Amino acid sequence: MIEFQNVCIRAGDFRLQDISFEISSGQYAVLMGRTGRGKTTILESLCGLRSIQSGKIIIRGMDVTSWPPADREIGYVPQDLALFPTFSVCEHLEFALRLRGFHRNQIDRRVNELAEMLGITHLLKRQIEGLSGGESQRVALGRALSFRPSVLLLDEPLSALDSETREEIQNLLRTLTDNTGVTTLHITHNADEASALADRRFHITDGQVVEETGKTAEDS
Repeated sequence: MIEFQNVCIRAGDFRLQDISFEISSGQYAVLMGRTGRGKTTILESLCGLRSIQSGKIIIRGMDVTSWPPADREIGYVPQDLALFPTFSVCEHLEFALRLRGFHRNQIDRRVNELAEMLGITHLLKRQIEGLSGGESQRVALGRALSFRPSVLLLDEPLSALDSETREEIQNLLRTLTDNTGVTTLHITHNADEASALADRRFHITDGQVVEETGKTAEDS
């Protein structure tokens, strides 16, 4: 479960005021809005990369407002993926598990499980350079999900993909989130993508996060 309670965020001259919304455990929520309205700012605040001025951020019923990012148990895929150029695919899948002190046999089991789930077993020894957009996206998803987070944040994960690959990763996202039960917040500008994936749709309007009901904001 994710909850924002009257959250105020300031970034330079930009400000979001009294943001309140809730996403229930296991739901797939999509957040839409024009460029520059604060979608990424909300994700960064949720995962602890940006401090808030006031209000509370609740995850799984716990107030995590002052918690450091590593303690929030959130998997995050930024828009640029932030893959490490010197790491192999396998090393990306191992990364969060190593940081958390998992035993070698646990890491090996989880990496193999993830690779099979994501269809990248044949890529485990490959370096990041030379991977296709879809392959890179699968690696980033694997790294984010490796430690079984309770929350998954996705910042426009399909925007740089061609239409065929976009549909492929879109189907994978729905399968992964259904199978893992992770609570997901996904940013996109694409209404078709939102319709295909979302259990709930939110939109940033006049500095507020508003849930879409009935007609979408794009239709109004």
